[in-house]
Order: sequence, then structure tokens, then C-alpha cells
Amino acid sequence: MKNTLKTCLLLCFLVSAGSTFAQQGKVIEEQTIKSKILKRNVKYTIYLPADYETANRTYPVVYLLHGYSDDNTGWLQFGEVNRYADQAILDGTIPPMIIVMPDGGTSWYINSYDGKEKYEDFFIKEFIPHVEQAYRIKTERQYRGVAGLSMGGYGTLIYAIKYPQLFSAAAALSAAVFPDDQMVNQPDDNYEHVFGQLFGRGLKGKDRLTKDWQANSVLNLVQNKTADDLSKVRYWIDCGDDDFLTIGNSMLHITLTEKKVPHEFRMRDGAHNWTYWRTGITNALSFIGDGFRQK
Repeated sequence: MKNTLKTCLLLCFLVSAGSTFAQQGKVIEEQTIKSKILKRNVKYTIYLPADYETANRTYPVVYLLHGYSDDNTGWLQFGEVNRYADQAILDGTIPPMIIVMPDGGTSWYINSYDGKEKYEDFFIKEFIPHVEQAYRIKTERQYRGVAGLSMGGYGTLIYAIKYPQLFSAAAALSAAVFPDDQMVNQPDDNYEHVFGQLFGRGLKGKDRLTKDWQANSVLNLVQNKTADDLSKVRYWIDCGDDDFLTIGNSMLHITLTEKKVPHEFRMRDGAHNWTYWRTGITNALSFIGDGFRQK
């Protein structure tokens, strides 16, 4: 009797463990695309839902962008996005989806002022078509979202605002949104190291508010777009109350509200760190995923 009970318990454990394992998605690291625009190889990481290799259907996609000091592995290593996605798919919080994490370097996901780095062109013209041909991805706009943190949150907003014909939803966590005065008052060393490559070298004060800055300032873009254009994309904006980017995100929320653009704004207890982003990624993916479901 005891042996029978032990056998039953062991079988139950094995079935449970096997079921859990079967629900794990697949992560493929060190994928590369040879870019003609950038004239180099660009790495990316991809998450495939658990049933990708056993089903024949196509899947919606989220392009998940990393922050300034990370690369295409950041969301995986520190954000544990595969674990959160697995659980959210398992419990029905999000529909099965493919998550693509490109290496954005320190490009801020835009084109540099001098044309030496055209990451935005690469992403829109080369990267999206490459990925969506290589994997079984739904290519309709309704099934394509973009998300990211910090620098990646900035890139998320830039792409959503500039290319509403490509993205149905955008989720920005702790997005690097800077008002003009914050750019003007950046310490010289920090400006040169972080932003000089983007908007112009050796600039000080109001000279930093160049046409390239204006063309890539989230707040400026939102201010100059019509409410109808902005409303084509669903926006999720999430920033901690102790984050140094709180002011820019709050101003974005106010501007969208004044223009009567529907959006979701969250300010939770937290700072600019992985603890905050890990606790926010499921809600961000859920927001995007709601648009992937048939109504």
C-alpha cells in the first residue's frame, strides 16, 4: 500500500512538472541580422511562446527595447521577461505572443544628426521586415506592439508617434522624456557623452535645441501632432514616483490629457531600477495584448 501511494505521488509530481515545463517558451539568443543601412551585424534575442514549435498558426509580436546601459539580453537577464511572459500566457493574462529584443546600443533608437548612425531607418526598414519574415508573425498593424524601459521607453514613444501605421499599442516604462529645459541644463560632460552623438557635438545651453532635437523630442512631437493622429495608437505610460524621469513623464501625461488623447498613465511607488520594471512588465504586456484579442 505504501509503495502504491509513493508511486501515485511520484506520477502526480512528474505530470505536474512535465506540464509546467511544457508551458515554458523558448528563448533564442545571439540572433543576428546583417544590416545594409548600418553596415554591420545587429544582434537580437527572441522569445517564442510554448506552443510555437507544435502549432502552425501565426502570432502577434511585441518589440521590447532595452535601456541605455544594456543590450538585447537585458530584458532577459535582469527583467526575466521570459518567466513573466510564460506565467502571463499560462494564466490567460496575455495571449501567446512573440517578443523581440533588438540590440539598440546607445543609439536611442533614432538617426543621429550627422547621418553616421541611422538606427531608426534600420529598425523600420530592415529589422521589422526581417523578423516578420523569419518567424510566423502576424504582419497586420493590429498585432504589432512596441514597449521598452528608459532609453527603450523613449524609443517606444518615438516609434509609436512617428509610425502609427505600424504599431497599434505602445507601453513605455520609465521613459526618458526630457523637457527642453532639462536638455538645456544637462551638465556638459553628460550631454557630450550621452546626447552629443544624437543632436550635435559641443553644444551648450539653448544651442542644444537644434532641429534634430525638436524632431526627436517626445514632448515636442506630441504637442505638434493632432489628437486624431496620436489617438491611432494606444498608450501605456508607467513611471515611478521616485524616478528622476517623473517630471517628463508627468508632462507627457498632462499634454496628452489636454489634447484629449486616450491613454493610461501609472505612477507607482518605485525608482529607476529593475525592481520597478520587473513588477511592471506583465501589466505592460497585458495592455498591449488586450488589443491583440478579437473583440
